[in-house]
Amino acid sequence: MQPIVAVGRNCWRIERATEARMIVDAADYYHIIAEAMQRAKERIFIVGWDFDTRISLAPDREGSYHSSLGHFFLELAREKPERQIDILKWNFGALKQFLSIRATYWLFRWWIAKPINLKFDSSHPKGCSHHQKIVVIDESLAACGGIDIAMRRWDTRDHKPDDECRTTPNGKPYDPWHDVTMLLRGDIAGALGDLGRERWKVATTADLDPVREAEDDWPEDLDPHFKDVDVAIARTRAEYDDVEEVRENEALVIDMIEKCERFAYIENQYFTSPKIAAAICTRLSADDPPEIVLVMPRTADGWLEAVAMDGTRQKLMQTIQNSPGGENFRIYVPVNAAGTDIYVHAKVAVIDDRFLRVGSANLNNRSMGLDSECDVIVDCGLPQNAGRGFEKTITDLRRDLMAEHLGVDLEAVEQAEADNRGLIATIEALRGQDKTLSPLAIEELSGAENFIAEHELGDPESTDDMFEPMSRKSLRQRWRETRTSFRRRFRSS
Repeated sequence: MQPIVAVGRNCWRIERATEARMIVDAADYYHIIAEAMQRAKERIFIVGWDFDTRISLAPDREGSYHSSLGHFFLELAREKPERQIDILKWNFGALKQFLSIRATYWLFRWWIAKPINLKFDSSHPKGCSHHQKIVVIDESLAACGGIDIAMRRWDTRDHKPDDECRTTPNGKPYDPWHDVTMLLRGDIAGALGDLGRERWKVATTADLDPVREAEDDWPEDLDPHFKDVDVAIARTRAEYDDVEEVRENEALVIDMIEKCERFAYIENQYFTSPKIAAAICTRLSADDPPEIVLVMPRTADGWLEAVAMDGTRQKLMQTIQNSPGGENFRIYVPVNAAGTDIYVHAKVAVIDDRFLRVGSANLNNRSMGLDSECDVIVDCGLPQNAGRGFEKTITDLRRDLMAEHLGVDLEAVEQAEADNRGLIATIEALRGQDKTLSPLAIEELSGAENFIAEHELGDPESTDDMFEPMSRKSLRQRWRETRTSFRRRFRSS
């Protein structure tokens, strides 16, 4: 088994994690990371897209983090004044909080609290966003994935209808939300700390020195999924001033599709990249094609996102399904017991149960070349990981995600696969009437939707495309070019 990840080609670094665990949905993650913050010795370092000082990290639990995030961080500052709390957030996402008097109040309290160092990140081309979601504690424990410490993210794995805890700070209920992150301990946490401090330097021009050696314990009541595992880090970053462009995530997505032999199980918020769609179509048209399943939201969150993303996804999905091997490609939408859509914000990929990827990068143009992103990967082909039984762990994690979405227990998924059903046949056999996976319906696009999708308005691939969207090649032209290129590449490999 050869590894898919390769430093310098599709990832930045490969470092050791003494323990690692995939955490599903924010109810568990917020509880775990809040307690880890309380145990922190030297520094709590948060790098992210958005946050909200008004939210509770544990609306369903008692404890100091049951109150607002603003109050919780002030309590952390009072408990250990010598402990640094450094926060770097995307400026646009963070500045929205100034529209709320309550949020502004907490921000002001943070600014006058000496241990809390809050900075906004605007050091990127216009129209880009800082989209990473990273927490690093003492550079020995870290979380990296798709979960922001923000409003409308908290939910349990049950995604219950009318959950009283699933409300905004203003008391308004919101729909179910599904997300995933990774908790990691060891040298990999230090590498994520290096990445965060590098971003801090770009955003603020100031150095954030590493903390002195302070090793945090793994949470006592949390069993790791992996021990002594090598983990790769893949990034996306736009060119800006002296900062070079990085497209490791795009290279890795294409490589993992090319190397996929049996199946790819992917959870993602968006699917609008013609390069990725062309790679999928090319792989499915080969002899003995794999199955590729995407679990996604029915429509993007927000009017602007839906206009920019949904039509393009429809065109790409229909093109793939109408091409040779298209019967092996499906997109499903999870719904809860009341039939309400569960919004998929997770960014997870499992390839042949030997490759697990969790991060912030979506399958759209922005995440492949424009916004700052960070994904972490467990590849069983790496020498340190080979022969360690990690494939069984990844199999269990994938089945666990499928069981959550299908409203069945893990044994039901395992039995369906044991009956020689493939990935799609297993899902179809277990789909029910309550909490389940629903196929994304094919829809006819209006003239306006076709125009937006064809020109990929709102989803540029590069900074040049952002300001001249009508002059760049159309979705169809880019599809044809990449299809031709991938046919030659995949055939030669």
